[in-house]
Amino acid sequence: MSGKKTWEALDVQHLRVLYTLLSERNVSRAARRLNLSQPAVSIALKRLREIFGDPLLVRSRNGMTPTDIGESLHQPVKSALDQLESIVAHNSAFDPQQTTRTFNVATPDYLSPELLRDFMVNVRQKAPDAQLVLHSLGYRYDYDQGLENGELDLVVGNWSEPPGHLRMTPLLDDEIVCMMRNGHTMAKDSLTLDEYLALDHLAPTPYAVGQRGVIDTFLKKEKLKRNVVARVPYFQLAPYLVAESDMVFTGSRLFSEHYARFLPLKLVSVPIQFPRMHYYLLWHDRTHHSSDCRWLRDQFLLAARDRFVGQS
Repeated sequence: MSGKKTWEALDVQHLRVLYTLLSERNVSRAARRLNLSQPAVSIALKRLREIFGDPLLVRSRNGMTPTDIGESLHQPVKSALDQLESIVAHNSAFDPQQTTRTFNVATPDYLSPELLRDFMVNVRQKAPDAQLVLHSLGYRYDYDQGLENGELDLVVGNWSEPPGHLRMTPLLDDEIVCMMRNGHTMAKDSLTLDEYLALDHLAPTPYAVGQRGVIDTFLKKEKLKRNVVARVPYFQLAPYLVAESDMVFTGSRLFSEHYARFLPLKLVSVPIQFPRMHYYLLWHDRTHHSSDCRWLRDQFLLAARDRFVGQS
């Protein structure tokens, strides 16, 4: 088949299916990402094989493996899709009232519940037919890849050193406090440094490979060591464990104040000058000029400004 006929036979949906299959190397996962049935993806793959005169992907022990031709098409197809997205973004206005788009946002689980609520309310009120999916930034979640391949539109982060290759804008900042149960023997207005370090600390497990949290990073830098007796993978568990034990938890004020409203908890100032926790939004260059993703970022910034402008 000639090159001209090959490209005449392709459409955007073919390109999307091909790129997703080459990325996922699995028909089932590709179908889920594309919101298509497995048979539909299989039919598209059959057509793509006819167009290119090559299997493109072949069965392997771990799923599917691209052929040499398939592998050579991966980046060019991605570039083509990015260019098409850029063209659409520049030539069509985004109407939140009409959109049925699904937005995907990854957030740490220690983000203020009130901020998330206000963000979701903003989206629901202005884009009633859109769907908003929140993803947890868990230990093994590759948010960088998610932003690059379109699985994610936006990430909320607060790492000490933000990834330099992603777009970023500040969201809000917060101070550090120590959370403990009301009846704790050290539940007082202030603690000495020795008292604080000697407490039984509940700490989070790392949420990204090779990265420390703000607390652990600062303590190591200051050559200080707290008495960590337990670690928990989910921040939302910490307030409930602290309320029923003599362990304490160090975290952001906005997060801690939320749980102190309905659990028997006391927030105590820490005797260490921890840096404030800076939260920011992250996104990929591929969506920087996209009007719908720009609108989504604005809704998060609006929620932070309206609720926390006087508290950050």
